Amino acid sequence: MPTAELPRPRLALESTLLLHGVPRESALPLAADLGKLAVANGATPVLFGLRSGRGGAVLEPSDLAAMREAAFTPKLNTSSLGAAVAQRKSGATTVSSTMELASAAGVRVFATGGLGGVHKHLSQRLDISTDLLAFTRFPIAVVTAGCKSILDVLNTRELLETLGVPVIGFRCDRFPAFYRRDGGADVDARFDEVDALARFVRHELARTCRGIVICNPIPPEHEISETLWSGWLAEAEKQAVAAGATGRDVTPAVLGALHKVSGGQTLKANIELIKHNVAVGAQLAAAIGV
Repeated sequence: MPTAELPRPRLALESTLLLHGVPRESALPLAADLGKLAVANGATPVLFGLRSGRGGAVLEPSDLAAMREAAFTPKLNTSSLGAAVAQRKSGATTVSSTMELASAAGVRVFATGGLGGVHKHLSQRLDISTDLLAFTRFPIAVVTAGCKSILDVLNTRELLETLGVPVIGFRCDRFPAFYRRDGGADVDARFDEVDALARFVRHELARTCRGIVICNPIPPEHEISETLWSGWLAEAEKQAVAAGATGRDVTPAVLGALHKVSGGQTLKANIELIKHNVAVGAQLAAAIGV
């Protein structure tokens, strides 16, 4: 009798990255590329989001296409997810809400671009992403290029420590900052082999029932120099303030401005680091076997 094929381990992906993090025309091609990368590295990609409040919240390509064509698709974090489900609304899941849905579905590895974190005071008020608190609630390993470079990187790293969230470097010793490989702070521990990292993740998730940050820096050939980055960021922040962006709208406003002032170089770097995270995330999921 033929032996039944074992189910392929799953890798969670988020829809906000596709619907808000890149130009609209890039969403479907990037989703397809990320799916192929996940499969090539041993995992089944599972894209999370919400379409008309549908239970399960796993998006098919047709769902993503319809959401891309909508006039507006809101970002849903853990505070707004439940109401959207109850009201049968659609929305793109952020890091925090993807962690919630994926962990509930038994997925143990999630690949994203960069984490949210402690915002700079562009809007003159306290603004901390729910992404950080989600690590204290949901047992999932998140492969990321650190936190987004537009944030207060050092205070974000400090808050992760305060919350007791393990920050692990995969082949790195420093906490990365999205476009920059070194965000100015250390990681808690380093692993150089996927199998060793997988053993740690299995044990740590079971031990604490909390999440883990897996730092995977942008590849060196795609890193943006500090000189270029500083100039572009200053101009992008000015444009975001002038546009009146506040709260959760600050990040996409600054990222959108960055893509323009950099002539598309930040967008290219963004896509490359996401692909790198998906490849590593799929390898980690395959090694864990869930």
